[in-house]
Amino acid sequence: MRHPLHVTSEIGELKTVLLHRPGKEVENLTPEYLERLLFDDIPYLPAVQKEHDYFATTLRNRGIEVVYLEKLAAEALHTKELREMFVEDILNESKANINGAYHTLKEFLLSMANEELVLKTMAGIRKNEIKEEKKTHLYEMMEDKYPFYLDPMPNLYFTRDPAAVIGEGISINRMSRGARRRESLYMQYIMKYHPRFAPHKIPIWFNRDYRFSMEGGDQLVLSKHAIAIGISDRTTAHAVERMALSLFVGQKDIKKIVAIEIPKSRAFMHLDTVFTMVDYDKFTIHPAIQGPNGEMRIYILEPGEEADKVKIDERSNLIETLQEVLELDEVVLIPCGGGDSIAAAREQWNDGSNTLAIAPGVVVTYDRNYVSNELLRESGIEVVEVMSSELARGRGGPRCMSMPLVREDI
Repeated sequence: MRHPLHVTSEIGELKTVLLHRPGKEVENLTPEYLERLLFDDIPYLPAVQKEHDYFATTLRNRGIEVVYLEKLAAEALHTKELREMFVEDILNESKANINGAYHTLKEFLLSMANEELVLKTMAGIRKNEIKEEKKTHLYEMMEDKYPFYLDPMPNLYFTRDPAAVIGEGISINRMSRGARRRESLYMQYIMKYHPRFAPHKIPIWFNRDYRFSMEGGDQLVLSKHAIAIGISDRTTAHAVERMALSLFVGQKDIKKIVAIEIPKSRAFMHLDTVFTMVDYDKFTIHPAIQGPNGEMRIYILEPGEEADKVKIDERSNLIETLQEVLELDEVVLIPCGGGDSIAAAREQWNDGSNTLAIAPGVVVTYDRNYVSNELLRESGIEVVEVMSSELARGRGGPRCMSMPLVREDI
């Protein structure tokens, strides 16, 4: 039987991918709480679902198995004990004891069937959903301006960030922002209890309980022997070093971690918003992350002489570093927006560099990034465009919206 996790590159033929279809959590966005929930705008749910379905169908039409986070999470809760433990974990991590409502919310969630329960934890619980007769104390009945007992998780359709498959193991990430912290809990339950994954005792390269943050958008599997991790607004240097130690001790294939520092800003949220691999020797890049002569702060981490130490060497040139770790004579960087300052900034904002490779030299992109898409084609890349008017409002592209579970080796 094929192992349920296997990713040894960014570009190997994609066989199985995890998505989350946007749901009612998107309808629980309001202008007043956009910043708190990490959104810049409010997508129109029927349209964003239509676009997401088009994306999923595009992948299926290429022979890719599409599985859904919400379905796997529901299937993982296959005993009464697991259901109760999951609800308690969600409520505790949501700090859902506001106005003493913990037990009322627990009862409310456990009254639901599994899939409804999972979707409700994702959508959030509005205060007006709890019946008045369940509110037995004065402090519960008093009007509170904030409308939620349980916050919605509108970022969940970006399945790339809460976890990342590396080899036949997984990094279950500690999300940087409180609004997203609970998202990786679903993956923890799926890996530990779902019958598709649990029998394989999946290695966990990074644990969501670690105090320093790491997110999947910063994790790129360059080859069987090297991965790149962005040091970014969402991923810390402490977490990168922790991950390196875990990988060097827990498996034998990966020998190098390439840590790439990028500007810490909303527009450059993760490494994959400014840099993705599209072929054996080709990468997209947003030129603004490079200094004069392509200089950047790059570090190569390798196993140290002692098991609890890593060896760290500094580099400054991205092309030379990629040539070194991938053992290539030449590397091509394809600039987002063609390097034009206006087109690059516009298409970067709409994730022009955030491509999902589904095979070597074949990528899925947003249709709106026409300048970058044409440049990719001119570079010999097959570009498969998907609709993006509403999906793009969440500030994430096709790579952000997908978590590869299985790829063929290259």
